[in-house]
Amino acid sequence: MKVLRYIWTIIWSILLSFLAAYVLTSMAGETLSLTPVFVIAAFFAVAVIIIGDGILTDDEK
Repeated sequence: MKVLRYIWTIIWSILLSFLAAYVLTSMAGETLSLTPVFVIAAFFAVAVIIIGDGILTDDEK
């Protein structure tokens, strides 16, 4: 089930990055480029995975 957590993290990071890029480029009157969206999504997904699996731990006692 750990793989599904990674897949959903990647999917949500792409969707949220696309949404933010779309809104910001629309407000600026520019065209939307997908390359920065995927770069930001990759950084966001890696950060969330590192924080979720590495830094935050379950304290089971």
